[in-house]
Amino acid sequence: MGTAPSGPRGALKPERLGERLVRRIRTEGPISVAAFMAAALHDPVGGYYARQHPLGREGDFVTAPEISQIFGELIGVWCADLWQRMGSPDPVELVEFGPGRGTLLADLLRAAATVPAFRRALRLSLVETSPVLRAVQQERLAAAEPRFLCDAAELPDGPLIIIANEFFDALPVRQLVRGEADWAEILVAADAGGGLAFAAGRESPVLSALVPPLLRGSPPGTIFEIGPAAAALAASLGERLTRWPGAALLIDYGYFPSAAGATLAALRRHRPVAILDEPGTADLSAHVDFAAIAAAAKAGSAAVHGPVAQGEWLRALGAEARLAALMARAAPAQRAVLEGGVRRLIDPAQMGTLFKVMALTSRGLPVPAGFATGSDGQ
Repeated sequence: MGTAPSGPRGALKPERLGERLVRRIRTEGPISVAAFMAAALHDPVGGYYARQHPLGREGDFVTAPEISQIFGELIGVWCADLWQRMGSPDPVELVEFGPGRGTLLADLLRAAATVPAFRRALRLSLVETSPVLRAVQQERLAAAEPRFLCDAAELPDGPLIIIANEFFDALPVRQLVRGEADWAEILVAADAGGGLAFAAGRESPVLSALVPPLLRGSPPGTIFEIGPAAAALAASLGERLTRWPGAALLIDYGYFPSAAGATLAALRRHRPVAILDEPGTADLSAHVDFAAIAAAAKAGSAAVHGPVAQGEWLRALGAEARLAALMARAAPAQRAVLEGGVRRLIDPAQMGTLFKVMALTSRGLPVPAGFATGSDGQ
Protein backbone atom coordinates (compact mmCIF):
# COMPACT_ATOMS: atom_id res chain seq x y z
CA MET A 1 0.00 0.00 0.00
CA GLY A 2 1.48 3.34 -0.96
CA THR A 3 1.61 6.30 1.42
CA ALA A 4 -0.30 9.47 0.68
CA PRO A 5 1.94 12.29 -0.46
CA SER A 6 2.55 14.94 2.19
CA GLY A 7 2.92 18.69 2.03
CA PRO A 8 1.45 21.04 -0.58
CA ARG A 9 1.69 18.51 -3.45
CA GLY A 10 -0.59 16.10 -1.62
CA ALA A 11 -2.90 18.60 0.04
CA LEU A 12 -6.54 18.48 -0.98
CA LYS A 13 -7.83 21.64 -2.62
CA PRO A 14 -10.11 23.34 -0.08
CA GLU A 15 -13.78 23.36 -1.00
CA ARG A 16 -14.99 26.80 -2.02
CA LEU A 17 -17.94 28.41 -0.28
CA GLY A 18 -19.94 28.33 -3.51
CA GLU A 19 -19.43 24.58 -3.79
CA ARG A 20 -20.57 24.07 -0.21
CA LEU A 21 -23.67 26.17 -0.85
CA VAL A 22 -24.54 24.11 -3.95
CA ARG A 23 -24.18 20.91 -1.92
CA ARG A 24 -26.39 22.36 0.82
CA ILE A 25 -29.05 23.42 -1.67
CA ARG A 26 -29.12 20.03 -3.36
CA THR A 27 -29.62 18.41 0.04
CA GLU A 28 -32.01 20.88 1.69
CA GLY A 29 -33.54 22.81 -1.21
CA PRO A 30 -33.22 26.43 -2.40
CA ILE A 31 -32.32 29.08 0.19
CA SER A 32 -33.47 32.66 0.62
CA VAL A 33 -31.39 35.58 -0.60
CA ALA A 34 -30.95 36.52 3.07
CA ALA A 35 -29.49 33.08 3.87
CA PHE A 36 -27.14 33.40 0.89
CA MET A 37 -26.01 36.86 2.05
CA ALA A 38 -25.40 35.64 5.59
CA ALA A 39 -23.22 32.77 4.36
CA ALA A 40 -21.36 34.84 1.75
CA LEU A 41 -20.50 37.56 4.25
CA HIS A 42 -20.12 35.70 7.54
CA ASP A 43 -19.31 32.03 6.97
CA PRO A 44 -16.50 31.40 9.49
CA VAL A 45 -14.25 29.79 6.88
CA GLY A 46 -15.14 31.17 3.46
CA GLY A 47 -17.15 34.28 4.29
CA TYR A 48 -16.12 37.70 3.04
CA TYR A 49 -15.52 39.22 6.46
CA ALA A 50 -13.70 36.14 7.73
CA ARG A 51 -10.86 36.48 5.26
CA GLN A 52 -10.96 39.83 3.47
CA HIS A 53 -9.58 43.27 4.33
CA PRO A 54 -12.41 45.09 2.55
CA LEU A 55 -11.71 48.80 3.05
CA GLY A 56 -9.58 51.34 1.28
CA ARG A 57 -8.04 51.66 -2.16
CA GLU A 58 -6.58 48.16 -1.92
CA GLY A 59 -9.91 46.73 -0.75
CA ASP A 60 -13.35 46.65 -2.32
CA PHE A 61 -15.00 49.86 -1.13
CA VAL A 62 -14.33 53.14 0.68
CA THR A 63 -16.50 54.59 3.46
CA ALA A 64 -16.97 58.20 4.56
CA PRO A 65 -14.40 58.13 7.43
CA GLU A 66 -11.74 57.10 4.90
CA ILE A 67 -12.70 60.00 2.63
CA SER A 68 -12.40 62.85 5.13
CA GLN A 69 -11.29 63.20 8.75
CA ILE A 70 -14.03 65.83 9.15
CA PHE A 71 -16.68 63.10 9.06
CA GLY A 72 -15.46 61.41 12.24
CA GLU A 73 -14.60 64.71 13.91
CA LEU A 74 -18.13 66.05 13.46
CA ILE A 75 -19.61 62.83 14.80
CA GLY A 76 -17.35 63.27 17.82
CA VAL A 77 -18.70 66.78 18.35
CA TRP A 78 -22.25 65.45 17.89
CA CYS A 79 -21.65 62.76 20.51
CA ALA A 80 -20.19 65.25 23.00
CA ASP A 81 -23.17 67.55 22.51
CA LEU A 82 -25.59 64.66 22.91
CA TRP A 83 -23.81 63.53 26.08
CA GLN A 84 -24.34 66.98 27.56
CA ARG A 85 -28.03 66.90 26.56
CA MET A 86 -28.25 63.51 28.32
CA GLY A 87 -27.06 65.12 31.56
CA SER A 88 -23.36 64.23 31.20
CA PRO A 89 -23.52 60.65 32.56
CA ASP A 90 -20.22 59.19 33.74
CA PRO A 91 -19.43 56.59 32.58
CA VAL A 92 -21.11 56.43 29.19
CA GLU A 93 -20.64 53.57 26.73
CA LEU A 94 -19.61 54.54 23.21
CA VAL A 95 -20.43 51.72 20.80
CA GLU A 96 -19.69 51.43 17.10
CA PHE A 97 -21.31 48.74 14.99
CA GLY A 98 -18.92 47.61 12.24
CA PRO A 99 -15.97 49.94 13.00
CA GLY A 100 -14.03 49.11 9.82
CA ARG A 101 -10.39 50.08 10.31
CA GLY A 102 -11.19 52.23 13.34
CA THR A 103 -10.78 55.43 11.34
CA LEU A 104 -14.08 57.00 12.39
CA LEU A 105 -13.43 56.33 16.07
CA ALA A 106 -9.86 57.61 15.89
CA ASP A 107 -11.10 60.92 14.47
CA LEU A 108 -14.06 60.95 16.89
CA LEU A 109 -11.85 60.46 19.95
CA ARG A 110 -9.52 63.24 18.82
CA ALA A 111 -12.48 65.61 18.60
CA ALA A 112 -13.90 64.32 21.89
CA ALA A 113 -10.71 65.40 23.62
CA THR A 114 -11.84 69.02 23.20
CA VAL A 115 -14.49 68.21 25.84
CA PRO A 116 -12.23 66.61 28.48
CA ALA A 117 -15.05 65.49 30.81
CA PHE A 118 -16.76 63.68 27.93
CA ARG A 119 -13.54 61.99 26.86
CA ARG A 120 -12.86 60.80 30.40
CA ALA A 121 -16.40 59.40 30.70
CA LEU A 122 -16.16 57.29 27.54
CA ARG A 123 -15.93 53.50 27.63
CA LEU A 124 -15.41 52.02 24.16
CA SER A 125 -17.14 48.90 22.81
CA LEU A 126 -16.84 47.61 19.23
CA VAL A 127 -19.40 45.28 17.65
CA GLU A 128 -17.28 43.36 15.16
CA THR A 129 -17.24 39.75 14.00
CA SER A 130 -14.37 39.88 11.48
CA PRO A 131 -11.11 38.63 13.02
CA VAL A 132 -9.19 40.47 10.30
CA LEU A 133 -10.76 43.83 11.17
CA ARG A 134 -10.66 43.23 14.93
CA ALA A 135 -6.87 43.02 14.73
CA VAL A 136 -6.69 46.33 12.85
CA GLN A 137 -9.10 48.01 15.28
CA GLN A 138 -7.22 46.76 18.33
CA GLU A 139 -3.95 48.14 17.02
CA ARG A 140 -5.37 51.51 16.03
CA LEU A 141 -7.53 52.10 19.12
CA ALA A 142 -5.41 50.39 21.78
CA ALA A 143 -5.07 53.57 23.84
CA ALA A 144 -8.87 53.68 24.27
CA GLU A 145 -8.90 50.09 25.59
CA PRO A 146 -11.75 48.84 23.38
CA ARG A 147 -13.93 45.91 24.34
CA PHE A 148 -15.11 43.66 21.50
CA LEU A 149 -18.70 42.42 21.23
CA CYS A 150 -20.25 39.97 18.78
CA ASP A 151 -23.72 41.51 18.58
CA ALA A 152 -26.20 43.92 20.16
CA ALA A 153 -27.26 41.33 22.74
CA GLU A 154 -23.91 41.88 24.47
CA LEU A 155 -24.35 45.64 24.95
CA PRO A 156 -23.57 46.55 28.56
CA ASP A 157 -26.11 48.19 30.84
CA GLY A 158 -25.97 51.92 31.39
CA PRO A 159 -26.14 55.13 29.33
CA LEU A 160 -24.78 54.67 25.83
CA ILE A 161 -24.24 56.27 22.44
CA ILE A 162 -24.26 53.99 19.40
CA ILE A 163 -22.81 54.74 15.97
CA ALA A 164 -23.66 52.61 12.95
CA ASN A 165 -22.08 53.99 9.78
CA GLU A 166 -22.68 51.80 6.72
CA PHE A 167 -23.65 48.87 8.94
CA PHE A 168 -27.33 48.29 8.18
CA ASP A 169 -26.68 48.01 4.42
CA ALA A 170 -24.71 44.79 5.02
CA LEU A 171 -27.50 43.07 6.96
CA PRO A 172 -29.19 40.27 4.96
CA VAL A 173 -32.31 41.09 2.93
CA ARG A 174 -35.04 38.90 1.48
CA GLN A 175 -36.26 39.66 -2.03
CA LEU A 176 -39.91 39.30 -3.01
CA VAL A 177 -41.22 39.45 -6.58
CA ARG A 178 -44.77 40.30 -7.68
CA GLY A 179 -46.43 37.41 -9.46
CA GLU A 180 -49.74 37.27 -11.29
CA ALA A 181 -51.89 37.06 -8.14
CA ASP A 182 -49.57 37.41 -5.14
CA TRP A 183 -45.96 37.92 -4.22
CA ALA A 184 -43.33 35.16 -4.25
CA GLU A 185 -39.87 34.94 -2.72
CA ILE A 186 -36.75 35.00 -4.88
CA LEU A 187 -34.56 32.06 -3.89
CA VAL A 188 -31.01 30.91 -4.60
CA ALA A 189 -30.98 27.50 -6.26
CA ALA A 190 -28.41 25.18 -7.84
CA ASP A 191 -28.31 25.05 -11.64
CA ALA A 192 -27.58 22.06 -13.86
CA GLY A 193 -23.96 23.11 -14.30
CA GLY A 194 -23.15 23.05 -10.59
CA GLY A 195 -23.42 26.78 -10.08
CA LEU A 196 -25.87 29.07 -8.31
CA ALA A 197 -28.91 30.75 -9.90
CA PHE A 198 -31.89 32.82 -8.82
CA ALA A 199 -35.32 31.18 -8.92
CA ALA A 200 -38.80 32.31 -7.89
CA GLY A 201 -40.71 30.37 -5.26
CA ARG A 202 -44.47 29.98 -5.06
CA GLU A 203 -46.79 32.95 -4.83
CA SER A 204 -48.37 33.34 -1.41
CA PRO A 205 -50.79 35.78 0.26
CA VAL A 206 -48.61 35.46 3.37
CA LEU A 207 -45.68 36.93 1.44
CA SER A 208 -47.95 39.62 -0.01
CA ALA A 209 -48.74 40.73 3.54
CA LEU A 210 -45.03 41.55 4.03
CA VAL A 211 -45.18 44.22 1.34
CA PRO A 212 -46.41 47.71 2.34
CA PRO A 213 -50.06 48.19 1.29
CA LEU A 214 -49.23 50.99 -1.16
CA LEU A 215 -46.83 48.69 -3.05
CA ARG A 216 -48.78 45.42 -3.04
CA GLY A 217 -50.53 46.18 -6.31
CA SER A 218 -47.28 46.80 -8.20
CA PRO A 219 -46.99 45.33 -11.72
CA PRO A 220 -45.86 41.68 -12.10
CA GLY A 221 -42.09 41.35 -11.95
CA THR A 222 -41.66 44.16 -9.43
CA ILE A 223 -39.13 43.34 -6.71
CA PHE A 224 -39.37 44.45 -3.09
CA GLU A 225 -36.66 43.91 -0.46
CA ILE A 226 -37.33 43.38 3.23
CA GLY A 227 -34.70 43.39 5.96
CA PRO A 228 -35.77 41.22 8.89
CA ALA A 229 -32.34 41.45 10.53
CA ALA A 230 -32.32 45.25 10.27
CA ALA A 231 -35.85 45.51 11.68
CA ALA A 232 -35.02 43.15 14.55
CA LEU A 233 -31.91 45.16 15.43
CA ALA A 234 -33.80 48.48 15.28
CA ALA A 235 -36.53 47.09 17.55
CA SER A 236 -33.89 45.77 19.95
CA LEU A 237 -32.17 49.16 20.09
CA GLY A 238 -35.52 50.86 20.64
CA GLU A 239 -36.25 48.60 23.58
CA ARG A 240 -32.73 49.13 24.94
CA LEU A 241 -33.23 52.90 24.84
CA THR A 242 -36.31 52.58 27.05
CA ARG A 243 -34.23 50.98 29.81
CA TRP A 244 -31.19 53.27 29.70
CA PRO A 245 -30.76 56.81 28.36
CA GLY A 246 -28.94 57.15 25.08
CA ALA A 247 -29.08 57.32 21.32
CA ALA A 248 -28.16 55.45 18.16
CA LEU A 249 -26.84 57.36 15.15
CA LEU A 250 -27.49 55.52 11.88
CA ILE A 251 -25.78 56.68 8.68
CA ASP A 252 -26.22 54.72 5.46
CA TYR A 253 -27.30 54.84 1.85
CA GLY A 254 -30.94 54.11 1.33
CA TYR A 255 -34.42 55.45 0.72
CA PHE A 256 -37.38 56.98 2.55
CA PRO A 257 -40.26 56.19 2.31
CA SER A 258 -40.28 52.47 1.45
CA ALA A 259 -39.93 51.79 -2.27
CA ALA A 260 -39.90 48.88 -4.70
CA GLY A 261 -36.75 47.86 -6.56
CA ALA A 262 -33.82 45.46 -6.39
CA THR A 263 -30.85 47.19 -4.75
CA LEU A 264 -28.76 44.21 -3.63
CA ALA A 265 -25.33 44.48 -5.25
CA ALA A 266 -21.88 42.90 -5.11
CA LEU A 267 -18.64 44.87 -5.22
CA ARG A 268 -15.11 43.60 -5.78
CA ARG A 269 -12.12 45.92 -6.18
CA HIS A 270 -14.50 48.89 -6.36
CA ARG A 271 -16.33 47.39 -9.36
CA PRO A 272 -19.77 45.74 -9.53
CA VAL A 273 -19.78 41.98 -10.12
CA ALA A 274 -22.49 39.32 -10.40
CA ILE A 275 -24.12 38.70 -7.00
CA LEU A 276 -23.79 34.91 -7.14
CA ASP A 277 -20.26 34.93 -8.58
CA GLU A 278 -17.70 33.32 -6.22
CA PRO A 279 -19.50 33.82 -2.88
CA GLY A 280 -17.23 35.12 -0.14
CA THR A 281 -14.96 37.10 -2.45
CA ALA A 282 -17.11 40.23 -2.90
CA ASP A 283 -18.90 42.66 -0.61
CA LEU A 284 -22.69 42.38 -0.65
CA SER A 285 -24.99 45.21 0.41
CA ALA A 286 -28.47 46.59 -0.17
CA HIS A 287 -29.99 50.04 0.23
CA VAL A 288 -31.51 50.64 3.65
CA ASP A 289 -35.28 51.07 4.00
CA PHE A 290 -35.27 53.86 6.59
CA ALA A 291 -39.07 53.77 6.92
CA ALA A 292 -38.89 50.13 8.03
CA ILE A 293 -36.09 50.97 10.47
CA ALA A 294 -38.12 53.84 11.93
CA ALA A 295 -41.24 51.68 12.32
CA ALA A 296 -39.31 48.92 14.09
CA ALA A 297 -37.54 51.37 16.42
CA LYS A 298 -40.85 53.01 17.32
CA ALA A 299 -42.31 49.58 18.05
CA GLY A 300 -39.47 49.25 20.54
CA SER A 301 -40.54 52.63 22.00
CA ALA A 302 -37.62 54.77 20.80
CA ALA A 303 -38.04 58.31 19.53
CA VAL A 304 -37.01 58.64 15.87
CA HIS A 305 -35.38 61.71 14.33
CA GLY A 306 -34.91 61.95 10.58
CA PRO A 307 -33.84 60.66 8.24
CA VAL A 308 -32.17 63.74 6.80
CA ALA A 309 -29.75 63.88 3.89
CA GLN A 310 -26.14 63.37 4.91
CA GLY A 311 -25.03 66.56 3.19
CA GLU A 312 -27.66 68.59 5.02
CA TRP A 313 -26.72 67.01 8.36
CA LEU A 314 -22.98 67.58 7.94
CA ARG A 315 -23.55 71.20 6.93
CA ALA A 316 -25.73 71.74 10.01
CA LEU A 317 -22.88 70.44 12.18
CA GLY A 318 -20.37 72.83 10.62
CA ALA A 319 -18.60 70.78 7.96
CA GLU A 320 -17.78 73.78 5.80
CA ALA A 321 -16.48 75.84 8.72
CA ARG A 322 -14.24 72.95 9.81
CA LEU A 323 -13.01 72.56 6.22
CA ALA A 324 -12.11 76.27 6.08
CA ALA A 325 -10.17 76.00 9.33
CA LEU A 326 -8.17 73.00 8.09
CA MET A 327 -7.47 74.55 4.69
CA ALA A 328 -6.13 77.72 6.31
CA ARG A 329 -3.31 75.65 7.85
CA ALA A 330 -2.80 73.20 4.98
CA ALA A 331 -0.28 73.14 2.15
CA PRO A 332 -1.70 73.79 -1.35
CA ALA A 333 -1.63 70.09 -2.29
CA GLN A 334 -3.45 69.16 0.91
CA ARG A 335 -6.16 71.75 0.33
CA ALA A 336 -7.36 70.05 -2.83
CA VAL A 337 -7.62 66.71 -1.00
CA LEU A 338 -9.44 68.25 1.96
CA GLU A 339 -11.93 70.11 -0.20
CA GLY A 340 -12.50 67.14 -2.53
CA GLY A 341 -13.23 64.86 0.40
CA VAL A 342 -15.82 67.12 1.99
CA ARG A 343 -17.48 67.86 -1.35
CA ARG A 344 -17.80 64.14 -1.96
CA LEU A 345 -19.61 63.74 1.37
CA ILE A 346 -22.04 66.64 1.00
CA ASP A 347 -22.57 67.07 -2.76
CA PRO A 348 -26.08 65.86 -3.78
CA ALA A 349 -24.58 64.35 -6.94
CA GLN A 350 -22.22 62.18 -4.88
CA MET A 351 -22.96 61.03 -1.29
CA GLY A 352 -24.86 64.03 0.01
CA THR A 353 -28.40 62.88 -0.82
CA LEU A 354 -28.22 59.11 -1.30
CA PHE A 355 -26.72 58.76 2.19
CA LYS A 356 -29.08 59.56 5.02
CA VAL A 357 -28.82 60.10 8.76
CA MET A 358 -31.29 58.95 11.41
CA ALA A 359 -31.12 59.12 15.19
CA LEU A 360 -32.96 56.85 17.62
CA THR A 361 -33.13 58.27 21.15
CA SER A 362 -34.66 57.56 24.50
CA ARG A 363 -37.98 59.34 24.77
CA GLY A 364 -37.76 62.59 26.69
CA LEU A 365 -34.27 63.49 25.51
CA PRO A 366 -33.85 66.77 23.59
CA VAL A 367 -33.75 66.63 19.79
CA PRO A 368 -30.15 65.83 18.76
CA ALA A 369 -28.04 68.31 16.82
CA GLY A 370 -28.62 68.32 13.07
CA PHE A 371 -32.27 67.28 13.30
CA ALA A 372 -35.17 69.72 13.17
CA THR A 373 -37.29 70.21 16.28
CA GLY A 374 -40.35 68.01 16.02
CA SER A 375 -38.53 65.55 13.74
CA ASP A 376 -39.67 62.48 15.70
CA GLY A 377 -41.19 60.06 13.24
CA GLN A 378 -40.57 62.18 10.17
